[in-house]
This record gives sequence, C-alpha cells and structure tokens, in this order.
Amino acid sequence: MTRNSSNEGIPTLRFALDQYMNADEIKKLVAFIGLRPPTRKLELVEAVVKHLAGAGLRQVWEGLDELQQAAVAETVHGDRTRFDGSRFAAKYGRQPDWGSVESHRRDTPPTALRFFFYGFQAIMPDDVKERLKAFVPAPVAAQVNTVEALPAAYGRPRTWQDPESGTGTGKKATVPVPLTLRAGEQAAQRELVAVLRLVDAGEVAVSDKTRRASAATLAAIAAVLDGGDYYPHVPPKNTWSDENAGPIRAFAWPLLIQAGGLAQLAGSRLQLTKAGRKALAEPPAQTLSTLWHKWQTSTLLDELSRLDCVKGQTGKGKRGLTAVAGRRDAIAAALLACPTGRWVETSELFRFIQATDGGLSVSRSPWDLYVISPQYGSLGNSGTILEERYLFCLLLEYAATLGLIDVALIPPAGARADYGDMWGLDDLPFLSRYDGLIYFRINALGAYCLGSDEAYKAAPAENKPGLRVLPNLEVAATAAVPDPGDCLALDAYAVRMSPRVWQLQPAKLLAAVEAGRSIAELRGFLEARSADPLPGTVQRLFADTEARCARLQDRGQARLVECADPALAALIANDARTRQLCMRAGEQHLVIPAGSETAFRRALRELGYLLAAEAEPRRGKPGTPADHRGAAALDAE
Repeated sequence: MTRNSSNEGIPTLRFALDQYMNADEIKKLVAFIGLRPPTRKLELVEAVVKHLAGAGLRQVWEGLDELQQAAVAETVHGDRTRFDGSRFAAKYGRQPDWGSVESHRRDTPPTALRFFFYGFQAIMPDDVKERLKAFVPAPVAAQVNTVEALPAAYGRPRTWQDPESGTGTGKKATVPVPLTLRAGEQAAQRELVAVLRLVDAGEVAVSDKTRRASAATLAAIAAVLDGGDYYPHVPPKNTWSDENAGPIRAFAWPLLIQAGGLAQLAGSRLQLTKAGRKALAEPPAQTLSTLWHKWQTSTLLDELSRLDCVKGQTGKGKRGLTAVAGRRDAIAAALLACPTGRWVETSELFRFIQATDGGLSVSRSPWDLYVISPQYGSLGNSGTILEERYLFCLLLEYAATLGLIDVALIPPAGARADYGDMWGLDDLPFLSRYDGLIYFRINALGAYCLGSDEAYKAAPAENKPGLRVLPNLEVAATAAVPDPGDCLALDAYAVRMSPRVWQLQPAKLLAAVEAGRSIAELRGFLEARSADPLPGTVQRLFADTEARCARLQDRGQARLVECADPALAALIANDARTRQLCMRAGEQHLVIPAGSETAFRRALRELGYLLAAEAEPRRGKPGTPADHRGAAALDAE
C-alpha cells in the first residue's frame, strides 16, 4: 500500500483504493454501504468500484449532509484535486464530518465523504471528479461580511494585573475599550500636500541606505499630520502600561513619496522631483492613486520588517520570504471585494482571503523566522499569524495613510490574544504596532484608487480659510496656532514678520521661482486658503513677477573665444562658414553655443585657423602673474 505524501493527483478510483487504503480500511467502507465485506482486498476494491459505478456515485453524494456536499463541490469545481481544509474552514466556519476508516478507531465509523477523498491529503481521484462535474452544482462564492455601524467599544482580552504591585492573578476578562475613528479621505489629501511642502523646505532627512526618515524628521512629519499620528508618544507610567506603538503615518509618507517618484535623495535630504512639484498644484486624488499603484511594485520596503519582534528576516529566513508584490496584489484583490461605505473587521478580511485562496503568503520557510530565540521561538508552528499581521500593517500604514480606507482603532497593547501560547512572548504588550486596527471601511477615494469606480467624486471640501491676504502685501494666519502646512508654504514664498504674519516681497518671490517654485502655485494656494478674493495689489505683484521671470531665458552654456585682434574677430564672425555658429561679444571676443562647438571648430579649420587650448597659468608663488613665454624658456629656467 502506498500512502500519498505529495501534491500529485490520483488517476482513478480503483487506483486510490488499491494504493492508498489497506484491506481493513476498505472493509469499513463496504460495511458502510450495507454489504458483507469479502476477505480479499481485490474483492473489496471491486465491491466499492461497483457500488459507485453508474448512478451509485450520485446516490452516495445525495446522501451527504449540506456541509459534506460543499466539501465535494469545492474540490470538484476547484483547480486542485486535494481538499483544502484550511480554506474550507475559513469559508464555512468548520470542517465537514469525515468519520474514520482507521482500524484502531472503532468508535468513529466513516461517513460517506470517505468515498470521495483518499490518502493523508484527502485527494479526489481524477475519474471521480470528472463524473461529479455532471451533477454537482458550483459552491456559493465567499463573501466579505460587513457591519453598517460600529459598536461603541471593542472587547479587548486582558489578563488582570494589580495596579499597585504589578502582579497578575492569571484571570482573563474582556475589557471594553472605546474605538477611535480616523477618516482618511480628506486627511490624506491635506497631508500629501503638507509633506511635499515639508520636503520642499528641506526638512525631510532620510538614510541613504534604507531611505527611512530620521527621528527628527518623523517628529516634523507627525506635526503636520491631521490630528497627529495614530498613537501619540506618551511616556509609560509603569511596567504594565501600554507601550508606544511609534510612528505609523509619519513613517510611511517619506517612503510613499519616494516610491511614487515625487521626491528623491539629494545628499541626506529629500528634494522634490518635477513630478513632486507638479503634484503640489494638482488635485491630490490622482496623485494618491498613483502612489498606491506604485507602492504595489515598490521594493523600497518589505512591510514584514515593520514587525519588530520577528527575527531572522535578514539572515537565513530572508531566502524563504515571498515577493512583496504578490502579497500586496492579494490584499488589493481582497479590498476590491469589499463594498464601499461598509465597515469590515480586519480579521474578517483575513478570513475572506483564506476562504478564497487569495495567495497571501509571507514565507515559504517560516521555521527560519523566530521571536526571541531561533531554537525555541521558531514561527514554524505559528499558523497564519505572520500573514495576518502583514495584512494589518499594509492596511494601517499604507492604505489608510493614502486615504483609501477609514479606520477604527484601539491601543495595540493587549488588543489581540492569538499569540498568547507562543514561546517567549509573555512580556510583549503587542505582537505588532498594528494590532489595534479593528475595523476599516473603503471610502470613495479608496474605491477610485482600487479600481471599483472609474472616476473620483470628491467629498464636499471642508471650508477652512485659515489666512487673510491684505492689500499691504501681508498674509496673516487667522488661527491662534497657524496650520503647519500653511507655515511651510508661506515660508517658501514670503518673509515671516511674526509668528502669524508674512510679507510678500519681490526679491523673495524671485528667489522662490529660481528654486523651482511657481507664482501660479502660490496664487492657487492663497486663493484656496483665503476667504476673500486676493487684493489687487497682490494680483499686480504676482503678474509683474511672472512677467519679469519670463523676460530672461537660460539658453545653456557657451564658450568664450578671444581673438588676437578685432580684424580677426570680424573675419570669423562674418565668414559664411562660421557666422551661423558664433556671435560677436565686444571687439575681440566671440561666443560659441555649446551645441555648435564641434561644427565651429571644423569650419574654423577650413578657414585656416585653430582654436588653441586654454593656456595654463605659470607654476609659482600664489598671486604671480601667468608667464606666457614659450615652454623652452620656462624649461631653461
């Protein structure tokens, strides 16, 4: 007898009975159908084959209960002949009743489901599968379960600790924790512009190796985010208090704009690219969609690296990691199946990915990844914890940052109890900083970015004027504490006179344009942030500055040639062979554009002259005039 231990199929029912079952096991099947079992295995095989021949197969299938019929249907209409138990349990909530054919299991007789699957891997014979296709209906498609409204609180599993002594009793209870809602659609559009302005101001420093932002930069970015990052930094009160999750949106933004081509490294700081500067003047929705799609294929970061407690990712375990693009595609496909405007529990989305065989796999060799110790903390027996935490990270740190989803959160410490039995994790307050993501909702921007809606219909813009533009060319912030993004934009174009007042000055405007900014960008910004039309004095200043900027054009580099006398300069400047390639610059000088230099040299030789190399100054004491005597005279000295 051969036991199946591979993913290979089984060609026929007869082959399955002969090679994958012993006589005692087949006897149980024969007894199940009400026949007196013969003694020889060959006769036993023949009895089962004969019973399932013709209409017998359908009769056996019709005798299955609903869940057993679903198990058959999933395999018959699937791509494989092997029954996928984990996917089935994710879709239907439990396993079908198999019973047992093992000789030592006398208390558990087989069920009729055993006629359809064989071997340790529960493989359906090819000929049986082909016959079943004629009458077994396709299974129902998996659905994402949603809720219309969020609960007021979420039950967080906690082990009770004494607040005085810090000792635990071991008692477990569910503690209701209020949910915090963060809407992403409008926030992401404002934050994108604010972060780009921060880059434009030279305030975003990143590592040249990892491209991750510095600690000072993370704090600066968090200051311009709507309401700050998800979890503000609060020093812990005692050993048992919730640990800080650290930056999430502030961490993601520099990586997203780099991956999207909006910023590039210049020294130790990011600077805006042409696309980044263009994005400042365009509707943010299209830019956010572009960033999402470019992140899908970016290799700038593997989100798994953000699970700080998972070790081995840069060592032996690195070889087994799957491609990040495939993981992101699997999650994007699952998000596309979520209805817009309905709340989905994050664990429910992961269940749906499993139920549809979505292809979300983090590592081919999880035994090489570990926590605390490679000997005792291997993640080989951790089930799907890595994949689920990877999903949480991509949702909260990237999809939510780009505004595709709204999220409902609780503090991450103690938010989930699925890792409590893992070795060495007793003292960890959370497995990942994303454990507090409980619900999410696809919004209108997300539907557009994911592709379920062809066009984006922006939500009504929030009226937040924030600035007053005065006829004396001053710009004043109306709020007691000016918006950080407004301050960055005004600092680039105007001179700050006080914490809340800036003045528009021609020299500062010209410097801004010279640095790559535009007056049109400033005009659009002030019009959007001011409740009143721009004063005429400001409009005239902008028009005059734009006109002055257009009066002079940089045409590139050129070479200056000095002639021996004015007559030679006039000859070359007027000769038919050279006059189109140069222009006069004074009496004895000619200017040759860089693009014409090769042709000029060739024409000059036809004219009988040669453009000599630039003379080197005489070697000597600093400040000594160059000696233009011949080389022989210099050598003689």
